[in-house]
Amino acid sequence: MTDTDVTLQPKKKGLTRRQKRRLSRGVQYVVFVAAVIAFAVTADWGRLQNQFAQADIAKQMFPDVITLALKNTVLYTLSGFVVGLVLGMVIALMRLSSVGPYRWLAGVYIEIFRGLPALLIFIFVGVAVPLAFPGTEIPGGTYGKVAIALGLVSAAYMAETIRAGIQAVPKGQMEAARSLGFSPAKAMVSIIIPQAFRIILPPLTNELVLLFKDSSLVLFLGVTLEERELSKFGRDLASTTANSTPILVAGLCYLLVTIPLSFVVRRMESKAQEAIR
Repeated sequence: MTDTDVTLQPKKKGLTRRQKRRLSRGVQYVVFVAAVIAFAVTADWGRLQNQFAQADIAKQMFPDVITLALKNTVLYTLSGFVVGLVLGMVIALMRLSSVGPYRWLAGVYIEIFRGLPALLIFIFVGVAVPLAFPGTEIPGGTYGKVAIALGLVSAAYMAETIRAGIQAVPKGQMEAARSLGFSPAKAMVSIIIPQAFRIILPPLTNELVLLFKDSSLVLFLGVTLEERELSKFGRDLASTTANSTPILVAGLCYLLVTIPLSFVVRRMESKAQEAIR
């Protein structure tokens, strides 16, 4: 075969990068659809309905599941968020302080409370604190204990978020404020922190979603019937009725709050990206 014959042979063309992506996407769709069909065909829908979708049991939960359980869950979450936000702000400023011991204490706090499971913090607040300080009552009873427990946990995460937001503000803002006669503290409160909060609002809202779910740990503090949150409320009714429908209803009530909040977070993140562009 001569060199001329070789040059005249057509070159074999493989799939382009776009075609490979389309093929990969098509395979993934086929696998997903096959998995859904397999689940739909093999699942025992009658038993699932009997265990998780009893309409008469679900009706018994209303309106208490909203006026009592969901209300308590929201109160626990908001109180923990407020405590965590205030404490987190203090820890973040300590983390940024020029005083060495402040930075060290803030770092130790963040590492400890980010490393410990939230369940241990609840047990510590509910058991260890009364043993260490006998005769001392936490204000607010169960609501106060939950606010402190959730606040201690969330403050460690919020502190790092707030610190990152403050450091994301251009240093020229502080220099401009100082040139106008602002003290460092006044410049931080009036100029830097408001700008930082516009940056960190999406992650703070995401932290609120996480706290809403962590509020289910309140059951380890020992609550009365009037202090039950969604998870405890659903579990109690599930054990009473020997059916899992109350747990499903409680889960749907969680989604009624978490899904809109997640949507708000995504909207704020998209707006922040558009502002950067």
